[in-house]
Amino acid sequence: MDFAGTIVEVGDEVLEYSVGDEVYGCAGGLGDLQGALAEYMPADVRLIAHKPKSLSMREAAAIPLVGITAYEGLVRANTREGQSVLVHGGAGGVGHIALQLANYFGANVFATGSSDKQKALIEKLGGTFINYREEAVEDYVAAHTSSKGFDVVYDSVGGPNLQNSYNAAALNGQVATTVSLVESDLSVAHFKGLSLHVVFMLIPMIHNVMRESHGEILSTLAKIADEGKLTPVLDEEVFTFEQAGDAHARLSSGKAMGKVVINGVG
Repeated sequence: MDFAGTIVEVGDEVLEYSVGDEVYGCAGGLGDLQGALAEYMPADVRLIAHKPKSLSMREAAAIPLVGITAYEGLVRANTREGQSVLVHGGAGGVGHIALQLANYFGANVFATGSSDKQKALIEKLGGTFINYREEAVEDYVAAHTSSKGFDVVYDSVGGPNLQNSYNAAALNGQVATTVSLVESDLSVAHFKGLSLHVVFMLIPMIHNVMRESHGEILSTLAKIADEGKLTPVLDEEVFTFEQAGDAHARLSSGKAMGKVVINGVG
């Protein structure tokens, strides 16, 4: 789905891009949209943007899906300067981007993880690390918010963890999640007056509605990246186009740290 590449041909009515432009996006691999695991692919102009100049093709290709997802959730939760923001899964694909964007918006960012490697990454990206295996929710809420709770909770783990997000949120707080396919007791959310934002970034691609919003977000993310405020984390393993199967196996193994990226042909 995600890709970064160079335009080789444009449609007659496309005015904002030219042959030779470097672009990136999440524009295929879903429904009738042809995917990015190819040397050439057609792309809806509304789903792409000019690649960040400061990033490599590999780095740019790692951003679109997770970047749009992170940005949409934080914006819908009205994340702003001075707020306390908790990111569940701060070293994950969506989480490590959400952490950086929340920092960019001026928030005080905290993120959960479990390993020393995740701790190092979260702290490198500007977040305060919380070991969810060693600290109970009420303990880290007390330690970091004086028991008031976090203004915004971005839950990239979801599922049963949603209950932890409700418990960690402040009164009238905002909870955004990417994984809500679960039966959940909303009692805590009710008594706290929480707002729940479910982020499913594939909707414009599936239903062909508001696709231009993805291009606009990608343009914004490119600007943030070129300001030095957004850097995707790539897995240390490098795969060629011919090793695509190995790349998928690496991703499925759970051993990858950061985004798994396949180098294109040539």
